[in-house]
Amino acid sequence: MTTWVRKLCYPLPSVCSAFCWSLAAAHWVATLMREIISTKDAPQAIGPYSQAIKANGFIFCSGQVAIDPVNQQVIAGDVAAQTDRALRNLSAILEAAGSALSKVVKSTVFLKNMNDFAAMNTVYGKYFSSVPPARSTVEVARLPKDVLVEIDVIATE
Repeated sequence: MTTWVRKLCYPLPSVCSAFCWSLAAAHWVATLMREIISTKDAPQAIGPYSQAIKANGFIFCSGQVAIDPVNQQVIAGDVAAQTDRALRNLSAILEAAGSALSKVVKSTVFLKNMNDFAAMNTVYGKYFSSVPPARSTVEVARLPKDVLVEIDVIATE
């Protein structure tokens, strides 16, 4: 039995034991329902993280940058080219999870320079034209591998 269930259930009368065991079982099942998503069609993780995690009907994708999955190198190009590559990487990960960009409900775009917003937005709009997800866009001081853009998403199955 997990520690939090033990703390909750121990002081309670024995009539609550079935409830406590069902809490423990629910926690155990929820833990098992967490699936790591990985595909060779997107860049391999460059640190201790997963490309994505599927849990409770959602796919949580790690931020993707403009790395070519074939050679694991950052592509040459401006923010438009890098945005395109990042979104293609996200698409491959979502496909491996049984989802798609059309099922994205939230995205976060990290830009090295907010002056690149219009160029990024033009490419982004081509991938999310019909029902765009909720989105946050922020300027950051630096991104992994010194890329110009990083994008993460949350999608439904």
